[in-house]
Amino acid sequence: MINLLVVSSLYPNQEQPQHGIFVEARLRKLIESGEVSARVIAPVPWFPKLLAKLPFVSKKYRAYSRVPKREVRQGIELEHPRYLVIPKVGVWLTPFFMLLSILWVARKIPKHTYDIVDGHYFYPDGVAVAMFAKLLGKPLTLTARGSDVNLLGQSWLPRKLILWAANAADANITVCQMLKDQLAGLGPIKTDIHVMRNGVDVNFFTPLGREELRKKWSMTALTVVSVGGLIRRKGHELVIDAVSKIPEAQLLIAGKGELEQELKNQIADLGLEDRVRMLGEVNQEALVELYSAADYMVLASSYEGWANVLLEAMACGCPVVAAPTGGTPEVVQKESKGILLPHRTPTEIVNALSAMQGNPPNRDLVREYALGYSWDETVKGLLSIFQRISNTKVGSDSQACKQV
Repeated sequence: MINLLVVSSLYPNQEQPQHGIFVEARLRKLIESGEVSARVIAPVPWFPKLLAKLPFVSKKYRAYSRVPKREVRQGIELEHPRYLVIPKVGVWLTPFFMLLSILWVARKIPKHTYDIVDGHYFYPDGVAVAMFAKLLGKPLTLTARGSDVNLLGQSWLPRKLILWAANAADANITVCQMLKDQLAGLGPIKTDIHVMRNGVDVNFFTPLGREELRKKWSMTALTVVSVGGLIRRKGHELVIDAVSKIPEAQLLIAGKGELEQELKNQIADLGLEDRVRMLGEVNQEALVELYSAADYMVLASSYEGWANVLLEAMACGCPVVAAPTGGTPEVVQKESKGILLPHRTPTEIVNALSAMQGNPPNRDLVREYALGYSWDETVKGLLSIFQRISNTKVGSDSQACKQV
């Protein structure tokens, strides 16, 4: 049995149940293998409860203030220490504040109860976790998720710290080949970099009764869904623009975020109130229903590491249209299952949807394609990495004892 201490601010909690759900999904699959046990430290930005009551405070910061100090999710114990984020200079200092928060709760966790520290997201989390593992002398794995390397890795100090963390790790993991190439491109890294893609739970994300669900979600025409946080990077505004040019189409947007009002204003300005619905954040069960019922899912992101929503949609039989960014070309490899846009524009989205309407993909074959992306191979690969570095650490400790 391998005992993990998973550390990342990218982990769901009772106030943010969809936040970092891909990290939770990977851990659950590892535990289901019967070869891993784990507990989690998931730091949360500190925000005072008294200020959270003020009317001008955003929903995000109110949620931070309500996250419990500890909770249990899916049978896994979670600790939520608070760390300080200072506006403007926070990008430089946050790793060190996060380290202090991790140390604060880790002092109560006996060192012998975990074998490996498993960190996710290279900056600031990975840097803080690498310092923590160094202090405790524990083996370390770090997983790159996307913007941690692609965006933050372009700034001078984060780049230096990411490189240090990558070299401090016993194994580095990326969720796609593109991220591996980018991580390696930051500078010399002596530790191996392994590509371990996120899988999709094909037993959970599975086609449901389509006609019944179309009635439930009031899908009366060609229906497109756009899923993701309401932030600039996700490109929901491009999908709205595209749907405005397809009179017979309706659009359902699932997600919440800072651009909610701006997107509502765009919908009103284009006169699309009767064809575009904003659903807010929806749970995983509702996503299965949406994917099963909708005609297509569009992901217009300017950047993605490994877009789980694409595989989740395809596992439910829903063909996809996606912008050619990040690791997405590694997911959408066959046009019969979806279309990879040549350019990230509303016009190209319209062209792609029109092309698929003219020759609709077979939903059974779309589902079959997604079956090749289950968690099985990823779990096997991760277990192999954990076993190797755990054995290496034990061996080096034994050798050190003999030399003494």
